[in-house]
Amino acid sequence: MGRRHRAVPAVAAASLLLAALCAGQAPAAALPGRVDIDPATAERLDEAITETMRKAGIPGVSVGLWTDGGGSYERAFGTADTATGTPMKTDLHTRIGSVTKTFTVTAVLRLVDEGKIALDAPIGTYVGGVPGGDRITVRQLADMRSGLYNYTEDPGFLAAMQKDPNRPWSPQELLDTAFKHPAQFAPGARWEYSNTNTVLLGLLVEKAGGLPLREYIRDEVLEPAGLDDTALPVGAEIPDPYVHGYTDFAPGGKTTDASGWNPSWAWAAGAMTSTLEDLRTWAPVMASGRLPDGGRLLEPGTQAQRVRMLPTGHQGVRYGLGIAEFDGWIGHNGELPGYETIAVRLPQERTTFVVIVNSDIDKKEGSLSTLIGNAVTRIVTPENVWELPAAAQPKGPAGPSETPATGRPETGSTTPGTGTAPSPAGS
Repeated sequence: MGRRHRAVPAVAAASLLLAALCAGQAPAAALPGRVDIDPATAERLDEAITETMRKAGIPGVSVGLWTDGGGSYERAFGTADTATGTPMKTDLHTRIGSVTKTFTVTAVLRLVDEGKIALDAPIGTYVGGVPGGDRITVRQLADMRSGLYNYTEDPGFLAAMQKDPNRPWSPQELLDTAFKHPAQFAPGARWEYSNTNTVLLGLLVEKAGGLPLREYIRDEVLEPAGLDDTALPVGAEIPDPYVHGYTDFAPGGKTTDASGWNPSWAWAAGAMTSTLEDLRTWAPVMASGRLPDGGRLLEPGTQAQRVRMLPTGHQGVRYGLGIAEFDGWIGHNGELPGYETIAVRLPQERTTFVVIVNSDIDKKEGSLSTLIGNAVTRIVTPENVWELPAAAQPKGPAGPSETPATGRPETGSTTPGTGTAPSPAGS
């Protein structure tokens, strides 16, 4: 979900910070059930986005807003590669941080529909070696109520990641880092965003599904949904053409191109890549359980459990099974070093909203994707403004914490990473 007010990269996290921009602009009136995007509104959006970029020092942004029957808005601003001056475009691949969680949990729910796992069974039934695994259920992992320590907040992990961002991490190494720490609370006692939960769910998918996670997600989620440009990489690969992402999660806080960094530290919690168009397709699918052709990706009862949103303890933010609700917007955000993403659906207005930002250098302004999201929604959906309280974001490269190397807050994501999205895996 969210990441923090920091200067360190978000570890695959979905960020949620509030940032009010577009001062002095009156909200556009929206017809019930439809968002109208006329030329005048599009011009106001252009101005709001570019002004937000200028104030926050954002290199490049892609924004898509699509409303069923009310028009669309799809734009790219700024630079995709500051070294060459290549302009930002709407067809570039990007790293999506904690939006990855929506795919991993969808894979889990597909296995639920197949009868291979049960949501209320203990994770220890399927995966061994989990502290308290006889009491923590699959559901509690998916809705962030397990109590397991978030490995992306571990100081040793953060130092190792910052020292060598190209290092490959195995899922077991990530879990070993988490399991060195005691549980934060009893299972089900409260909500707390933890990338450890989703890494465990990734292993569950592999054991119950009989395939590597990337293959199961490809076969059972991406292909049915028609997402040809979305993938879970094996290592640091990202398909061409891609957006270069800029972070200050580097020694000395130097701005660095992180596009070639290995996101394996985020794995099932935040390592996937996608495009604006694929996220446009995905947001309605994850919010409804229905495929673009009208078929079902999840059974109605399973989808109903998925979107049964429970309080997180943070105003305006509720969480379901690998999916969040932000003031009516259903989906996830994500962050990891160099990248921030929002992919959400507003069902009552039949509107899809996607934001891609190629920096996680938040400085004092807060999460960059949230700044853009706030600026856009204040104009087009003033009754449903995108805001994410800093307190709702995870700590670590994906959340609000202090990095041992720089002493600055790190990034992450809520759920929403990425995300919402939070830490390197904070997604």
